[in-house]
Amino acid sequence: MGASFIGKSGVSDRVIENSLFQNSLFYIWLFGMINFLREYMWFMERFVDREIELSRLRESYASDSPEMIVIFGRRRLGKTQLVQHSLTQRDDAVVYQATQTTPQVQLDEFVDVASGSFPGIEHIKQNWESLLGYLVEQGGIVVLDEFPYLIDADKSIPSVIQRLWDQRLQNTSGTLILVGSSISMMEEATLLGNSPLYGRFTEKIDLRQLGFAAAQEFFPDSYKPEDRIFAWGIFGGVPYYLDGIDLEHDLGTVISDSLLSQRGYLHNEPEYVLRTELTEPNRYFAILKAIAAGNTTSNEIAQMVGIDGKQISTYTQKLERLRLIEREVPLTEEKARSRRGRYRILDPLFRFWFRFVYGNEDRYERLGDEAYKAVIEPELPDFVSSQFEVLCQDALPGLYPDKTFLDIGRWWYKEHEVDVVGFTTEGTMVVGECKFTNAPLDYSALASLEEHTEEIRWTPDSGGDIDKEYALFTRSGATQTVREAVAKRDDLQLFGLNDITNNV
Repeated sequence: MGASFIGKSGVSDRVIENSLFQNSLFYIWLFGMINFLREYMWFMERFVDREIELSRLRESYASDSPEMIVIFGRRRLGKTQLVQHSLTQRDDAVVYQATQTTPQVQLDEFVDVASGSFPGIEHIKQNWESLLGYLVEQGGIVVLDEFPYLIDADKSIPSVIQRLWDQRLQNTSGTLILVGSSISMMEEATLLGNSPLYGRFTEKIDLRQLGFAAAQEFFPDSYKPEDRIFAWGIFGGVPYYLDGIDLEHDLGTVISDSLLSQRGYLHNEPEYVLRTELTEPNRYFAILKAIAAGNTTSNEIAQMVGIDGKQISTYTQKLERLRLIEREVPLTEEKARSRRGRYRILDPLFRFWFRFVYGNEDRYERLGDEAYKAVIEPELPDFVSSQFEVLCQDALPGLYPDKTFLDIGRWWYKEHEVDVVGFTTEGTMVVGECKFTNAPLDYSALASLEEHTEEIRWTPDSGGDIDKEYALFTRSGATQTVREAVAKRDDLQLFGLNDITNNV
């Protein structure tokens, strides 16, 4: 291999006090360096799923034509590990992880790494065009990890690669892979219409969080479906989070140790990620906190933050580009035209942090060991309920295997709202109500679902009348009247947690 991989680091950010982090530029820098080391020294950690991405990479390596691959996504999703895993048992790869240093140091480090697989590179002129050209012309695979750091040090690098690709690499079988966590810089350098590399990459991998099914591999066998939904609803599908926390303990202990404690493994995680992407993060923090508190429309967010409603889109669009939030619209409407959009935070851990942790550190310090039971536990089912709805939407195709779904999502209009809506090719509309409460689902939930469903306006592609089917998703079972209704009706089904988790 062209790079030496180091085992998991013993470095920990638990030594850094939160107050020092907030008030000292030195500690902000130190915290970032520690996280950098931890992120890139996890070769021994578990590698889960990513089969589609691995297949795409390996097919590119086997190609007789030149390949340029762009891999991007926010931090902690396992981009580096994906590339490393794809290169297992290959001896023609150079994997260089750039750091924030001078251009000359970067060149020297790159040559040191590359000489392990390609000794002849030491005799090549020491500039990026000559070095990269030599390696790719040899049929090698060159990985430039944290590509934005190279651009920071030398703004000409995207143009250098453009010239190299256009003039020297078209008759080669080499592969160039550009990897980056700074989504904005990766877009500016490779994906946008005015970027030097626009239209030249042969593969683009936009890495996202693991889905619920893949995340299960991190959970102990002792976890029941309810435990798994709670854990996924808080920590999401980010491998770095799931592999770094001790899930063998009860959920209260895990949350207290990793998030509420000022020395916790993930206590400062959202702040660190945001400060690496945003030069002036305070207003963005306020917007994320507003969304986490339930202010989901543009007007509600603007009022909560205290800025002009016309300016809010500038900030929300930036957060959308960073994959931190998403603008949802009712399933029956087009996103570009709808005026009923609602924003939600995509990462469950960020939602949790902005709802419960941000600004409340002193409160948890005072409460000590009682913080989880006093503040978090009573609100946790309500907090997880939104992720439970997503899970039910994802499970719909598996629960209705005889149907082909065109679209699945949520729908709302004024006071009417339906948690799960699925439109099928057969002209059937499947609608569902989700209850993640301690109490059994009662008949009023079914009556409400039927009432709200009457307001949904949808015309099947085939025309004609709409067939409606109703689904009830519940954590705690259902009352006798609901079970009797399910037994009598052909258009009504009741699903428990086992049904849902087994069909995602």
